[in-house]
Amino acid sequence: DVSPKATSPSNSPHHRELLEGAEEPPPFVPPEVFQRLQTAESQDTSRKALTPIEEASRVNQRLKAKYEARLARLAPGQACQKTSLSLSLQRQMMENLIIAQARQDALQRKMEERRLRLQEEANRRFAASGTTTAEEREQRVIYANILEYEQDHDWPKQWKANLKKSPDDPTLVSGLVSYLLSCPDHPVMTLLRKHQYRVYNHLYPIISKGRLGSPQLHQGRPQTGFPSTFSIAYRNRAEPVSCGLLSRCSVLTYGSLPVVPDQLLSLCLLSFECLNTANSKDLCVASIEEAFFAPLWSPLLVLFRKVYKDREQAFECSMKRYRDASPEVVGVPLKLFPQDASGQQCSYPYQSAVQELKLLCNDCCPQRKLECIVRTLRNICVCAEDYRCHQEVDSPPKSAAISGADDLLPILSYVALRCDCPQLVSECAALEEFIHEGYLIGEEGYCLTSMQSALAYVESLHTGGALLCTAKLT
Repeated sequence: DVSPKATSPSNSPHHRELLEGAEEPPPFVPPEVFQRLQTAESQDTSRKALTPIEEASRVNQRLKAKYEARLARLAPGQACQKTSLSLSLQRQMMENLIIAQARQDALQRKMEERRLRLQEEANRRFAASGTTTAEEREQRVIYANILEYEQDHDWPKQWKANLKKSPDDPTLVSGLVSYLLSCPDHPVMTLLRKHQYRVYNHLYPIISKGRLGSPQLHQGRPQTGFPSTFSIAYRNRAEPVSCGLLSRCSVLTYGSLPVVPDQLLSLCLLSFECLNTANSKDLCVASIEEAFFAPLWSPLLVLFRKVYKDREQAFECSMKRYRDASPEVVGVPLKLFPQDASGQQCSYPYQSAVQELKLLCNDCCPQRKLECIVRTLRNICVCAEDYRCHQEVDSPPKSAAISGADDLLPILSYVALRCDCPQLVSECAALEEFIHEGYLIGEEGYCLTSMQSALAYVESLHTGGALLCTAKLT
């Protein structure tokens, strides 16, 4: 895995519970340190060739060292020879620099000609778009940088040749994207780090100071265009806030953040047209999201936990009260959980689903978190089938054990209670905001919606007591 490595949220100090009265969130490094850390790998691994001037300077240093060694061996009375050696050294060093300067000037002219040629190629690629926006002009410049990068490196040509032979090989596609994301000097990675820094730079003033209050999220994704990075504006401290959740808040617009992976994907597709298939694009988005969100998910989650602190507290109150309750208490039908725990491999019903859901907090990639929720619901379905089969051994089932939301949501609520993780509320809210739009439909979208419905139900349990527990989920 070549994506940036992130500390596991479950072990990170950034994920300490915010529900125990702590006013201040855990400390985060300042933006300039964050940027330095993100670019450290690039500085360590990107060894550029020396310029002619730099090469000449190194040659001259070696000449000077030899001159000083030879001078030390001369007798004190050989002054004329010392003068001759000194003049010879200065002449040779000057010649080296003049030749190097000429070579460097010629190289710069050649590079400028190449840059103009590649820029013209990029212009022809986007010529059909007519009038262009600032974002499209930026894309054009980046594409020209990609073309220039490919002139200086052989690996893009090799990968293109391999993909041309096996365009539908998922292993090859994943390998290409992983390799690209491991090249810190590639324009796509340069742009990725640029967006990471902009996001963190806007987040830091909010997450580093508890007294700033909770930020209000404005949902909504732009349909077209490149992201302009989200903007921040602070409300007047004396201005009343209509939303009951917020008393002192800053306004954070997230509209552009979810489409950053789309921008990076479009650049990958411009560079490697063979990736422009549905399956290949899915693999690309997964790898790009993992690289992009790895260093950002911890501060983003702290922000969301500030917003959803009241909901997390409500969830924790319900969890403490009903964590050890029977599934029947939260509305699970008797046929869908074992009445006798003896003979069961797990210590409580749906334990495998609970263990799967707990893994969600250990990842920093939205898509992987969503996959964890999908696996949780699949686990629930498998367990429900097993429990029903054990109770209805004499009559073979004519339909699925879980036939709809009325069966699923009570079980999912029970699993969430058992999970013992109040931050699930903020995790799922962040997922809904940042997950790629393509995953908000189909099975993944249904699973996320079901999870949020179950969490909302659990939050309400402590306010209505046992009577509410038996209410039918809607």
